Amino acid sequence: MFAQLTQYNDIGFFILRLVVAIIFIYHALPKFKNAKGMAQGMGMPAGAVLVLGAAEFLSSVGLIFGVYIQLAAFLLAIVMIGAIWMKTVKWHIPFSAMDKNGWEFDLILLAASIVILFGGGGTIGLQ
Repeated sequence: MFAQLTQYNDIGFFILRLVVAIIFIYHALPKFKNAKGMAQGMGMPAGAVLVLGAAEFLSSVGLIFGVYIQLAAFLLAIVMIGAIWMKTVKWHIPFSAMDKNGWEFDLILLAASIVILFGGGGTIGLQ
């Protein structure tokens, strides 16, 4: 039906990469600024929070500049699997809740990371 739009796949992947990267950078920065406080809230060691923030930030830079796109997407997918596990198993947070963030947001970030991973992320970037 919209076959002519497939010529813009690279632009679509680039937009998806940018949006995913912006979200992960936004969530990585507090881990650097207040690792100890975040660690207490997450029930993790501060060092693990810093590693998590670094993985999110560096993977996001890879997505933005088109460097190691699939590796970056793979790492972010692993991060999101961990986030969903923490929310469902450890913290017993439902899929959606009015009083807290459910894991539906985490699921869409996992899906977007998997799309980038399997789709290759397009050709726009430094590669």
